[in-house]
Amino acid sequence: MSAQAQQQLTKGRITLRGSAQIVTEFFKYGINSILFQRGIYPVDDFEMTKKYGLDIWVTNDLSVEKYLKKIMESVEEWLAVGKINKLVLAVNSRETRETLERWQFDIQIVQERGAEDDEAASQTVTTSGGKAAAPAKSEKALRMEIQAIFRQIAASVSFLPIIEEKCTFNILVYADSDAEVPTTWTDSDPLHIKNAEQVRLRSFSTDAHRVEAMVAYRRDPDLC
Repeated sequence: MSAQAQQQLTKGRITLRGSAQIVTEFFKYGINSILFQRGIYPVDDFEMTKKYGLDIWVTNDLSVEKYLKKIMESVEEWLAVGKINKLVLAVNSRETRETLERWQFDIQIVQERGAEDDEAASQTVTTSGGKAAAPAKSEKALRMEIQAIFRQIAASVSFLPIIEEKCTFNILVYADSDAEVPTTWTDSDPLHIKNAEQVRLRSFSTDAHRVEAMVAYRRDPDLC
């Protein structure tokens, strides 16, 4: 968690921009963790780091780092202005291009904020209806929710089919039609999986965003 976002959590209710930083950081480490746990790249292409009180493996491949960095820059900007509703990590066969797994993260704005540079609000706020809103989420509560998702990602090897072929991955971002999209980005097929099985994962929420996770995978044809 960045120092700025962490400071906002300490002060009180987090701003939309501070929440955007937290969610983007989660995506960055979450994608890295999935790539490692699902064996998309060799183990030697990863190094361990400490995050959210957990040991998380992140890529040291410069081309993958660059790819993720460019995507996350746009994701953070869109999160800060409420113009993104979904991020998908698709794992595809290199040979057939078929999508084998589809990790989906649905994003909702749970609290509209004012100007981007608003000061963090107090611990409790009053809604327009006069009812007290929920108190600001503590850093500990947020960290525990995120930890639960990372533990599920690590445990995914126990319920997802073994990937025996070489794979690559794509990141799909579902942004509003009026979002400013980099010229290097292109429209993409949704990369859905036929006859997919789905497993819903844990969710987490800041004071401004809620992220719900699920993974879909190709059903073993021998079990159909």
